Amino acid sequence: MAKVGRIKLGSQGLEVSAQGLGCMGMSAFYGPPKPEPDMIALIHHAIDSGVTFLDTSDVYGPHTNEILLGKALKDGVRDKVELATKFGIVVSGEKREIRGDPEYVRAACEGSLKRLGVDFIDLYYQHRVDTRVPIEVTIGELKKLVEEGKIKYIGLSEASASTIRRAHAVHPITAVQLEWSLWARDVEEEIIPTCRELGIGIVAYSPLGRGFFSSGPKLVQSFAEGDFRKYLPRFQPENLEHNKTIFDKVNEMAARKGCTTSQLALAWVHHQGNDVCPIPGTTKIGNFNQNIEALSIKLTPEEMAELESYAAADAVKGDRYDAAIATWKDSETPPLSSWKAV
Repeated sequence: MAKVGRIKLGSQGLEVSAQGLGCMGMSAFYGPPKPEPDMIALIHHAIDSGVTFLDTSDVYGPHTNEILLGKALKDGVRDKVELATKFGIVVSGEKREIRGDPEYVRAACEGSLKRLGVDFIDLYYQHRVDTRVPIEVTIGELKKLVEEGKIKYIGLSEASASTIRRAHAVHPITAVQLEWSLWARDVEEEIIPTCRELGIGIVAYSPLGRGFFSSGPKLVQSFAEGDFRKYLPRFQPENLEHNKTIFDKVNEMAARKGCTTSQLALAWVHHQGNDVCPIPGTTKIGNFNQNIEALSIKLTPEEMAELESYAAADAVKGDRYDAAIATWKDSETPPLSSWKAV
């Protein structure tokens, strides 16, 4: 099995495994929750394999994914991992709200600490940016939580370049989590360069295109009841037929390289730099083992360029999300001068 090295994430001192484990699909959004004993066994297997950077959020379930991780981290396991969770998306029935007000930030952190059964969170992200609250106000409260020892490092997810700059001016941001894969490359224009200029680590979620680069178009046939990917624009029939050609070309190249399509797609993300940590999710030990083999695949600059030519921005049909889900494109917050604390 490939050796999983360590990387420095950001410039504040956090060190993580070169590949992380996204835990969302174990409990939420990708169909029914998976059997708890199997998922705990998978988490322990990941840690034993050197993948110690675990990613969750209070909205996964909601709450059930953090509870699952809490059970997996009992009995001496906590000290072996870098634990990342997120706050900011509040789900109540069909209603979804984004919150970044100080009172909520603190309450969310206390809730996560309790569910995870830990004294502190290594990396605490704002999952989505509350456009009603100046980012300085949200980060100000997170800074207090750092000072109190409840969190070690601060992160943002799906934040624009200007939001990242404003946040970083209040307290150093350690990592920005964003969707980055062969078919999600809009972040390369402004957000990645901003992170690099400020010394902020990059955590790439959905590096396999939500499973598209594992199975290709036939993936949609295996979506279970309650799998939200069914509703994503890229997986709609009119777009999928077109996107199939991207998968076919990557698949062809993988065959030449003697690896799987998913390993090649993941290796592409790893080759973006040693400040990038992809966090592919899985619920199967076999897939996990395959994913870490991507670390041993070497790509030449010519091969990187060839892969990128298959999935240029205009080659992909359909947006990443439907219009109801916020991304960095709508993450600007009001100026600090507008804030009147209630």
